Amino acid sequence: MRKIGWQLAIAVGGLLLVLGLLLGQTPGPEADLLQPVQGGSYAEALIGRPVRLNPLLDRYNQADRDIDRLIYGSLIRFNSRGEPVPELAEKWAISADATLYNFTLRADVRWHDGEPVTADDVIFTFSKFKEGGLPGDDDLQSLWQEIEIVKLDDRNVQFQLPESYAPFLDYLTVGLLPDHLLRGVSAAELVDHPFNREPIGSGPFKFESFLLSEDGQVSGVSLTGFEQFAPGRPFLERIEFRFFDDSQAALQAFRDGIVDGIGNVTNDILGAVLAEPGLNLYSARAPQTATVFLNNRSTDKPFLAQKEFRQALLLAVNREQIIGAILDGQGLPAASPILPGNWAYVDGLDPLPYDPELAADILTDLGWELPVGVAPGTPEYVRSDGESELSFELAYPQIAPYEQLAAMLQAAWSEIGIRAELTSVPAEQILPELLEPRRFEAVLTEIDTAQLADPDPYPFWHDSQVETGQNYSGYQDRNISIWLEQARTTPDPRRRQALYRDFQYRFRDQVPALLLFHPIYNYAVRAEVRGANIGPIQDPSDRFQQIAQWYVLIRRGFTTTERAG
Repeated sequence: MRKIGWQLAIAVGGLLLVLGLLLGQTPGPEADLLQPVQGGSYAEALIGRPVRLNPLLDRYNQADRDIDRLIYGSLIRFNSRGEPVPELAEKWAISADATLYNFTLRADVRWHDGEPVTADDVIFTFSKFKEGGLPGDDDLQSLWQEIEIVKLDDRNVQFQLPESYAPFLDYLTVGLLPDHLLRGVSAAELVDHPFNREPIGSGPFKFESFLLSEDGQVSGVSLTGFEQFAPGRPFLERIEFRFFDDSQAALQAFRDGIVDGIGNVTNDILGAVLAEPGLNLYSARAPQTATVFLNNRSTDKPFLAQKEFRQALLLAVNREQIIGAILDGQGLPAASPILPGNWAYVDGLDPLPYDPELAADILTDLGWELPVGVAPGTPEYVRSDGESELSFELAYPQIAPYEQLAAMLQAAWSEIGIRAELTSVPAEQILPELLEPRRFEAVLTEIDTAQLADPDPYPFWHDSQVETGQNYSGYQDRNISIWLEQARTTPDPRRRQALYRDFQYRFRDQVPALLLFHPIYNYAVRAEVRGANIGPIQDPSDRFQQIAQWYVLIRRGFTTTERAG
């Protein structure tokens, strides 16, 4: 279910967490007495426009997902480490073979119209994926068609899988839909149903109205705090989202006092946001990895299958320089297919260093000799083995910043005597024309695991995926395949963590593909809004993980002495 994304996340920038969570004051004895109280409002600028406020239909529209995150409750959510935490579910249990998943709903969960949330709502929601008719990934429908959903009683439901699948919890973070309002509505009918414009959810905020501009166009949406939200009533009384076409307009709206936050601080306004008084910037590693897939099965370029050659390619690339040049420094060098901050990531696993001298020595040891009397940096400075030159084709999508990134890779490899012949390809053709049919030598693109918290590297690196799956590199290693098989069939987190640790160390040694960097996502919030925070994310809407704890109003408490007096 992992996917390729063709545009690097445009939300890059940042600092890790900024100042002023308590009135901008230096913490002291009095700060401990400040207590948040309910009330107040928050307005945020979103780039884009909503289409359908329905969690089954928001996969490809970020504005929809941001709003839906507040309106709809789900069985579980994932925290910043990718660990499942309860929301509407009170508890859950997984069978030893990871084929049965039992969930118990909280007894106090309610829809925004006051009706109780029941097992019928869970069944209605996930049965829509089985029906077909929803726009999206066919693989998602195929997965759900093989799953049985059984009502045990009004608060308990069981998911029965045909085989062991530990990452299944990933697919249960979808916001629930109300069966009592939509019963009998098919998946296909949901697409244009009036419900999508007047949604009823069970999340921390309920839909109030769309906001209209002077010309009658939808310019925003207003939400109000839901007093009966089971995990706890939010402090904020109201949240408004205002819609803008670009980040410059969003920043101006902050300066004009229209909004209190900017949901996507893009690189073009990052410097201005950092200089803006009273605006705090929050940053997190985004769930994307800039990657070069190398065709390990190429008969024309058999050296691509050599571990040492792939190591040399990566050693020759100055990733810090690349991040500085194309991301203004806002990125993290990648060391593993598992994202930093995830529970399965090996802390302290360093990327291969930038060492062009070692890269050159490796190529020489492999029998690739430099031409005599040719100056580095010239077109003729290409190694050969006596029969052929050391060259390959690097394809990349025709969108920024790939053009600049491809040119920087080409220049880095030319310094050690490798010729990379650049070929630009329309972005929409990369997957069907090159990767899926395996008609490439090297492809620069991005692995995008947005909306999927479980690390599960199986689709890209297991040997069963070489012919028709997403193992586009054609890389085969029996040890890696065994570890990935075992990790996705056991629900034991410690066992999975150990297996993924072995996988990551071997991946770093074998270099099946060139992992370059992870971009950074930023958002900004007015300093007077307290409680905002962020960790590693799987989607920009994850900035609202703790939205119920955001507040703008405070009161001063009393010390024990004051109470006694």
